[in-house]
Amino acid sequence: MKRQTPISQLVLVVGLLFAVCMISCSKDGSDGVDGATGPAGPAGPAGPQEPKGDPGSGNIIYSTWLDVAFKADTSHTAGGGIDTVGYYATIDAPKLTAALLSTADVKVYINANTAASPTIYPLPYYNAYSGLSIEMSASTQKIDLYSNGNMSTIVGNGVKYQQYRYMIIPGSVTARSAAPAVDWTNYAAVQAYLGLHD
Repeated sequence: MKRQTPISQLVLVVGLLFAVCMISCSKDGSDGVDGATGPAGPAGPAGPQEPKGDPGSGNIIYSTWLDVAFKADTSHTAGGGIDTVGYYATIDAPKLTAALLSTADVKVYINANTAASPTIYPLPYYNAYSGLSIEMSASTQKIDLYSNGNMSTIVGNGVKYQQYRYMIIPGSVTARSAAPAVDWTNYAAVQAYLGLHD
């Protein structure tokens, strides 16, 4: 009779163990009935009070989409002619106070398309291809717009184009003033300030 090697004995033992495990793990009964729900445990202690969060954005002031009519900005020539040098318009913003002018961010947007299919640009706007520009400035209770083209709200086929909206975003937390002044036009200074590596 041939004698078995230790490896063949090990394979035989592992095979027997596998067969025993498979037989003993077979399921031949159904799940039992769930037990009754136990009573609720006592409430745990209250957690620590967290610090107050930063103010939210619920105090933003904004307009609806507005119709704006631009007027021609003209100059009189020596020969008695009149040249149009640009176009201007004013948007009333009654809630834009002197206090907000010193703490808020004032934004103006133009919807160059329709309300149903908006194409919105922030001001100031400049198009490198057409040369069209629209600038804005804010003062107490008004926002002035200036453009090198007539960018009035227009109506085509009963649909409005080129409407404007403003947003006044009040500041609520004063920024730290300890940061050093940085010349953002100097790449080396910006690189050093931000700790950037080549």
